[in-house]
Amino acid sequence: MLNREYKSSLFADLFSDAKRGLSIFNALMGTEYSNPAELEIATLKDAVFMHRKNDVALLVEMRLLMLEHQSTINPNMPLRGLQYYADSM
Repeated sequence: MLNREYKSSLFADLFSDAKRGLSIFNALMGTEYSNPAELEIATLKDAVFMHRKNDVALLVEMRLLMLEHQSTINPNMPLRGLQYYADSM
């Protein structure tokens, strides 16, 4: 049996670090924040979505960046987006 989880957890581990997270946030959002303390790791804890840790949510000054590593289609994505939005308000 294949273990598909190693990719997901590596992705989440890499970008859950404040310094790396701020770097990817700046690259994707076109910003130039320099203080990792401004970054909040807003990833949902104990989500009801298949118990996978393959997502990262980064928040700076009410700007939310959601990242997900997926190798297959996930029909729960709209629901996850709504939950992230509601939790960050």
